[in-house]
Amino acid sequence: MRLGLYCGFWGQGRDEENLALALRADELGVDVVWAAEAYGPDCISVLSWIGARTQRIGLGAGVMQIPARTPAATAMAAAGLDSLSGGRFRLGLGVSGPQVSEGWHGVRFARPLGRTREYVDIVRTALAHQPVVYEGEHFTLPLPDGPGKALRLTSSHRRHIPIYLAAVGPKNLELAGEVAEGWLGVFVAPDYFGEQRERIEAGLARRPEGTAPAVFDTSATVATAVGDDLEACARVVSPYPALYVGGMGSREQNFYNQLACRMGYEKEAARVQELYLDRRYAEAAAALPPQFVDDTSLLGDLDRVTERMRRYADAGITTLNVAPWGKDEASRMEALEMAVEAHRRLTDGA
Repeated sequence: MRLGLYCGFWGQGRDEENLALALRADELGVDVVWAAEAYGPDCISVLSWIGARTQRIGLGAGVMQIPARTPAATAMAAAGLDSLSGGRFRLGLGVSGPQVSEGWHGVRFARPLGRTREYVDIVRTALAHQPVVYEGEHFTLPLPDGPGKALRLTSSHRRHIPIYLAAVGPKNLELAGEVAEGWLGVFVAPDYFGEQRERIEAGLARRPEGTAPAVFDTSATVATAVGDDLEACARVVSPYPALYVGGMGSREQNFYNQLACRMGYEKEAARVQELYLDRRYAEAAAALPPQFVDDTSLLGDLDRVTERMRRYADAGITTLNVAPWGKDEASRMEALEMAVEAHRRLTDGA
């Protein structure tokens, strides 16, 4: 199991901390650093900045929003960053949610699975330096009634940039297995991952013979807070899952809330959402069951973090991305460094 760093959204007052974490992760041999985007700074700009300051760490878009760019624009951005970084880029894609897709980008959210499949097809064609010709339900290239012609991407990037899909629901997990090289998961619990892996494997089984990746990367992001007081660690982390379970989506359509329900927290997830949508954020975080926070995070001292990390490895996670939480840069850096030490213990068989 490889170790990654997840820095999340930028532009929220902690960019220098995030950069310091990325630089330290590069020094420590961490495999990849991921950056996200919502309706703040875009992750390609962020990853370009990180890439210019680092030497070897992989640069992961976790994720680029499908409604934010045409497939060709995404291929152009991926090719540019991969070429400039010396082949370090990993392309994570996701449809976001209906509020962001329709409210921010003006793109209808309907039929996200079909749009994602076609989008990946076009991006992969462009990155392979093939002329982009496509006729689908959601995309048609070139347009049939104008002067456009099939064009080929001009870039010296790698011909095969790994594509990841952010997937929460069962059908989207199957799609990740069917069309991508990896899966980006959040709020992953070792005891529940088996069900998610079954869905991914069902998608992998549908691929044409010889097209499956040698290793499909199951890449899980886990909030990380370290210290001797387990309850205090959980309190530090809980606003993060509360945002997703409570506020990422509408009352009727929130994929993360539905995930918490599938994990057995239906009543608690409804309460968290009720409080969050009522703007009672601290109460929403407090309403999250401690067991849910602990199951989907790395909390505690070095021994406990090591044992929790071992459970992810035993469950079959191939990349574990730590998202360091803490009151300041020093505490977040401590969380990163402890995770690296825990990973070293696992690797060395300690």
